[in-house]
Amino acid sequence: MPETVADVLVGTLESVGVKQIFALIGDSLNPLADAVRRSSIEWIGVRHEEGAALAASGQAKLTGSLTVCAGTTGPGSTHLVAGLYEASRDHAPVLALSGDMPRQFQGTDYIQTTNPNLLFRDVALYTETISSPQQAPAVIHQAIAAAYAGRGVAHLTLPQDVLSSKAHGGVSSVATLKPRSEIVANETDIAEIASRINQATRVVIMCGAGCHGAADELRELSDRLKAPLIHSVKGKDIMPYNDPRWMGGIGMIGTKPVYDAVMHCDLLLMLGTDYPYSNFLPSKPVVVQIDDRSQVLGRRAPTIFGAVGSVRPALKLLLGRIAAKTDTAFFDEVTKARHEWDKKLDRQADPARSKDRIHPQAVARMVGDLAASNAVFTFDTGLNTLWSANWIRQSGAQRIIGSFNNAAVGTALGQANGIQAIDRSRQVIALCGDGGFNMLMCEFLTAVHHKLPVKVVIYNNSAFGLIHLEAESVGLPPFEKGIQFPNPDFAAFAQACGGRGFKVERPDMLRSTIAEALAFDGPAIVDAVVVPDELPNLPHIDLAQVGHVALAKIREAVLAVTGG
Repeated sequence: MPETVADVLVGTLESVGVKQIFALIGDSLNPLADAVRRSSIEWIGVRHEEGAALAASGQAKLTGSLTVCAGTTGPGSTHLVAGLYEASRDHAPVLALSGDMPRQFQGTDYIQTTNPNLLFRDVALYTETISSPQQAPAVIHQAIAAAYAGRGVAHLTLPQDVLSSKAHGGVSSVATLKPRSEIVANETDIAEIASRINQATRVVIMCGAGCHGAADELRELSDRLKAPLIHSVKGKDIMPYNDPRWMGGIGMIGTKPVYDAVMHCDLLLMLGTDYPYSNFLPSKPVVVQIDDRSQVLGRRAPTIFGAVGSVRPALKLLLGRIAAKTDTAFFDEVTKARHEWDKKLDRQADPARSKDRIHPQAVARMVGDLAASNAVFTFDTGLNTLWSANWIRQSGAQRIIGSFNNAAVGTALGQANGIQAIDRSRQVIALCGDGGFNMLMCEFLTAVHHKLPVKVVIYNNSAFGLIHLEAESVGLPPFEKGIQFPNPDFAAFAQACGGRGFKVERPDMLRSTIAEALAFDGPAIVDAVVVPDELPNLPHIDLAQVGHVALAKIREAVLAVTGG
């Protein structure tokens, strides 16, 4: 059988290490699926194309290696786009494939007609149609190279007749298709940063996603400078929760001791982070930044110096130039405040805090403490993110993936499926709000179908909790008809899909229920019914915001009396 363009594409994907293609089959993808059938790549058929894009995105975020999703002509491909923003915004290499009608029908307003290259232009670094077999090898190479070079999405439109056509040679230079190497910072820049650090007395080191793989260097730097380490939520999993240097997160997914430390330091060293919330960063010029993305330097806070480079090699150079500090007063002050904050978190996470109601902090803490030491957590977006990120005590070998830049609701389960497909023996736990789970609950069927033993824990409060708080924060009474909703029995839904379902409504049953669910050898859902009116901790009190909430409460009371 002569080799087709589809064979060339699939063979190239095999060569660069792709293990799965997440897709929903359609007629235009039949030639691709046939080539996959004759390859070592696993075809994972999803229930919704957004689930395919999320699975590929989650997998790419965790590994940094190319992953692939596909959708068929028209709506099949348009459904990919929302999920692909996960890879785009979190800088993960994904190749998206759009099946398309045969070329003879293009330009005739044929059924399911779209313009994929126009549609994908915002989400993709590179988008192109393979319009002939002769063109295919070079375009396939260019797409994969673009995804790796820009750490984002590349997209190819694949007319069905071209996919089926006889190939005109294979893809050359496959050995060049690989993740970007670390960037070594300029020695002069490192010398300048070392000089500024040596002059400072109260240094805080802020660690973002770019610090993964540099835990040893961060510990040594902290010890040398007597400087607390703090983290963005994307950097939370770099070190164990109980490392004495690891003081906690910043912002709403963070602590008051960290906020105070950042505001009172005389040098904030931001490493591998583009943390977006400037109101939690210093307004005075004390920031020094190292990142391998030059465009992020200085855009979030007044920055006195920035260097382009990857964190790990930069720290190796820096450690050879900085002088050891002996004054531990600042570090000790932050440590003492951190221990007091931790006691507060412990009290809030105690299931015995209430006799008949489950608080969401208790759910997060219990899941984290009972999870495997190398588990992967996927967080959904919303109020549930605050519970998960603030109360899980990570081991240092666990990983945390979420929609941290795109901040999309309903993404946790799809990403968990992609991560679980890498290794079905590793524990993967999706922590979801009920609103987010409702959006793509069909992807639990994907987990059951492909024997992906994902565990889903749902904070069930029958509402979009964060939307409620956001309305009050600007002085508006929440629009309850839009925020509150009835839920199905999630445990019964899991059983109907062929998985296991668990429901817990009493705090005294929380530990045993979660333990049983995590021990189950297959996909499972825990429906945890939590109090709907729990408020998150505030690392910093904004007096204007307090006034807005008070005004909103007055308006809510008036509406309740008037029936408005």
